[in-house]
Amino acid sequence: MAEQNIVIEGVEGKKGRARFVDLGRAFAAREPHYVPQLRSEQLELVDPAKNPFFGHATVQLFIASRDGKPVGRVSAHIDHLALELPTDQGMGPGTGMFGYFDAEDEEVARALLARAEEWLREKGMTRVIGPISLSIWEEPGLLMKGQDHSPMIMMGHHPAHYAGWIEGQGYSETKRLLTYDLDIQKGFPKLVQRIVQSGERNERITIRPIDMKRWDEEIRTVLHILNDAWSQNWGFVPFTEEEISHASKKMKPIIKPQLNMIAELDGRPVAFMMVLPDINEALKKTGGKLFPFGWFHLLRWLRKPKGAGMRVPLMGVLKEFQSSRLASQLAFMMIEFIRRNAVADFGSKRGEIGWILDDNKGMVAIADTIESTINREYVIYEKSL
Repeated sequence: MAEQNIVIEGVEGKKGRARFVDLGRAFAAREPHYVPQLRSEQLELVDPAKNPFFGHATVQLFIASRDGKPVGRVSAHIDHLALELPTDQGMGPGTGMFGYFDAEDEEVARALLARAEEWLREKGMTRVIGPISLSIWEEPGLLMKGQDHSPMIMMGHHPAHYAGWIEGQGYSETKRLLTYDLDIQKGFPKLVQRIVQSGERNERITIRPIDMKRWDEEIRTVLHILNDAWSQNWGFVPFTEEEISHASKKMKPIIKPQLNMIAELDGRPVAFMMVLPDINEALKKTGGKLFPFGWFHLLRWLRKPKGAGMRVPLMGVLKEFQSSRLASQLAFMMIEFIRRNAVADFGSKRGEIGWILDDNKGMVAIADTIESTINREYVIYEKSL
């Protein structure tokens, strides 16, 4: 069998991680609408000394070679916080993960997945889900729809044929993630406008931008709301203190306060919405490299991302309000306020909301009400070991 010529080796050390990242970059470059990411950022994500995910995870990276030539890669990993979660939330005891999946052909795919599964079994896992690379908060899911356009910031991009290779190894869909495309230059439907106007007249409600002078305090407020709001969602894994601190430092350079809102009720923060300008538009010019001139393009773009698309990666309302009308009203108000600022301050035309779990009825209803349309779909697979 041809598989006998496939050798799969565990990645070790700085040089090994660099090979792993560069191999993924080579596969990504084959896709017509790929966007080259910053290599330094990709290296950091797989570095135990720099990514706080490793503080609660056990990770093994693998590279497949055929006749001495690298032909694929995969990660096998265990998030120990995810093991503590209820099984009805998608994780739970015995659940391992695979991610960073790339393969030259189906034989390589079969060998890589088999090796990841073997490693997870050796660690006592009885179930595998994926692809998740590496944290659920980084790049979850395999792209099933949306290969015909470039991804926005922090969104994975994969060839369509990977799905068949994974499914061919006995994997079945466990969860579908959606992103919604939105024309933000046109106003929202009259129903939404009335809800927003009603909220603007309510003296108990305040929608305010994030205060960058109190950045550390503000980001902790946002992540406190997130940890509460998402605590019963499928796949939720709480942020650790180390991850909060790390996220704070990484996100600050791309945060525009007028695009990131906190909603207060009687002065108490109860909801938030985070919006990031699509830095992928700048990365297309840098080729994923800061030197010799990439840093210039990136810094200039960060100062004023004129015309940039906008992505909503995160929003949340405290759990105690989620079954009330207030939750949707606050969501519509934050969306509208940010929409106005994105158009007025940056000349933005397009927004993207997601990802959203396909069975999150509340968020799907909000996306439908503002007349957005599904433009990308991701699937997370599972398999018993």
